[in-house]
Amino acid sequence: MNEQTKSTGSVFSLRHGDHGIAWLSIDVPGESMNTLQASFVDEIGALLTELEGNKDIKGMVLYSAKPDNFVAGADVRMLDACKTAADAQAIAEAGQQLFSRLEKLPFHVVAAIHGPCLGGGLELALACHSRVATDDDKTRIGLPEVQLGLLPGSGGTQRLPRLIGVAGSLDMILTGKQLRAKKAKKMGVVDDVVPQSVLLKVAEELAGKSKPKRKSSWQDWAMGGNALGRSVVFDQAAKKTRQKTRGNYPATEAILDVIKHGLDKGVEKGLALEAKCFGELVMTPESAALRSLFFATTAMKKETGAAAEPAVVTGVAVLGGGLMGAGIANVSATKANVPVRVKDVSNDGLLNAMNYSYKLLEKKRKRRIISKAELQTQMARISGSTDYTGMDRCNVVVEAVFEDLSLKHSMVAEVEDALADSTIFATNTSSLPIHQIAGGAKRPENIVGLHYFSPVDKMPLVEVIPHEGTSEQTVATVVKLAKKQGKTPIVVADKAGFYVNRILAPYMNEAATTLLAGESVEHIDNALLDFGFPVGPVTLLDEVGIDIGAKISPILLNELGERFRAPDMFDVMLNDGRKGRKSGKGFFTYNGKKKEVDKRVYGLLGVELKSQLSGHELAIRCVLMMLNEAARCLDEGVVKSARDGDIGAVFGIGFPPFLGGPFRYMDQIGVHRVVELLEQHEAKYGDRFAPCSRLIAMAAEGKAFYE
Repeated sequence: MNEQTKSTGSVFSLRHGDHGIAWLSIDVPGESMNTLQASFVDEIGALLTELEGNKDIKGMVLYSAKPDNFVAGADVRMLDACKTAADAQAIAEAGQQLFSRLEKLPFHVVAAIHGPCLGGGLELALACHSRVATDDDKTRIGLPEVQLGLLPGSGGTQRLPRLIGVAGSLDMILTGKQLRAKKAKKMGVVDDVVPQSVLLKVAEELAGKSKPKRKSSWQDWAMGGNALGRSVVFDQAAKKTRQKTRGNYPATEAILDVIKHGLDKGVEKGLALEAKCFGELVMTPESAALRSLFFATTAMKKETGAAAEPAVVTGVAVLGGGLMGAGIANVSATKANVPVRVKDVSNDGLLNAMNYSYKLLEKKRKRRIISKAELQTQMARISGSTDYTGMDRCNVVVEAVFEDLSLKHSMVAEVEDALADSTIFATNTSSLPIHQIAGGAKRPENIVGLHYFSPVDKMPLVEVIPHEGTSEQTVATVVKLAKKQGKTPIVVADKAGFYVNRILAPYMNEAATTLLAGESVEHIDNALLDFGFPVGPVTLLDEVGIDIGAKISPILLNELGERFRAPDMFDVMLNDGRKGRKSGKGFFTYNGKKKEVDKRVYGLLGVELKSQLSGHELAIRCVLMMLNEAARCLDEGVVKSARDGDIGAVFGIGFPPFLGGPFRYMDQIGVHRVVELLEQHEAKYGDRFAPCSRLIAMAAEGKAFYE
């Protein structure tokens, strides 16, 4: 390349290289990630005008000057400035116009992609004539706007179906999934996948060739010209989507409408509807809630959790090779990439932990996400023993044994005797107070709660629970470790149930109370699924284990009072051998993948089925118990902020994301309305619904959790 370089502003730089190839780089100053912003419109417009008039250019490579990302999407912050749907629509229209101009350039434009190429970044790449991506694991390609309650607004709903067909594009856009480069090539989203070292060379060679020829017609691109076939695909996608969303996500309906409209009526009309729907979706409460979660998690990534520098984790020891221990070992070895030593009382426990990780990695290998060599490398990080040998490198111990205080005390004593004085002891308890586990410890400053959720490899939340004597460095170290494990950690107070289980218990208890009053298992679960939870409360109890509920319930009742008294059903179920899925029967029976309500449960519990509540009434009744308890937790300092409480509820128990979490939801319907509903339920069902003092005071003062 020669050195003829022209800077067109602070973000884009254009240079002219050899053989008539132009190079356009993107580098947003002061940001680790490139994002597209409305303020760039004039700069890009001027640049396109220059390119349109340059007869000497034979091809152009569009690339990122950032070391590890292409364009991570549009800057979501600009949407918060929109006061009306028209404001947001104008942003979409501006993006569409610029990308259309890029697409119409007379020479071959190639996008050279390394790192995240998402949302507006992929829409930019789709407006280019060809795309080359690196085979690096950092490279991810997708249109995740639906996860923010939006649709792609800069031509993505029109270009992607014409590039890869209806079925593939609906799958990508409706789910927001992110593809690795090889999968993207297989689907036709990118044209080539190469090592990062030759990315620009390959892109340059491709740009020097003629533009790829368009297919004969958009009907051919869409579905082989078969309108009936297209209709079947849309009908199936709509049915499947509605089963999952239950009408709670307006963006999915809009995506289906816009893509179909564009294929039926042509690109221009498709783009017009895309921009209109984008504007309308930006103003929906669902999108506002989902964007609030996005901002919250983004902010939390920058926080350390404590006023201290974290220690470097040199290795993790896991005590217990059961389901939780195996999961913790897996994320420590495969995501945090640290050596892991599992200790269990038996070789069977060690084999279970090793096999757990092997099965997950083998599944990835079969899907060609990792190679056999990568599988072996990650498995080599996990070893095990029935004593403390081989743990010299481990400066964090995560205990995942039974919920028995004396057993946990013995674990603390053993670790303090066997390992270095600086070793952190993190206990994965779901109910026992951390200060009790630290009682009698030689070094209580090293003891902290680290509460994972099952299954560990899938659930995104971790509760970090310091007791009064936990050091700041201990907290900072486990927060950083949790992030490396791929988790979102929230720091919560050392009080009974911590945060997630404390707000979950009254919700579950209320669901059980309605069952004993005659509501069917199906009606209860469907009511809460319709409300937006990922699983119904009865199904959840079976999945977690009825025996676990039976253990936690008395602890919460003892510490927090009568409102936590569980319905008298646990002992009856357990005496009949019903622990839930783990024992093959609970409220449901399990036969392979088949799950059915066990009608015998009604007789066992003395329930006479007589549905009295609508689905909405039933859902609100259960959710009100959770909202009231969440407000108490904030008032008592169990969570530090409404933001942390919302993240904990959404990521820990699947509180409907489109509602933003319990605190966003209370703000949305109004705290005064929450108090009214609680008082109505208190009059009908008893004192457990009495609104807490925090809510009463906020309602009287007209306050919200997010001012």
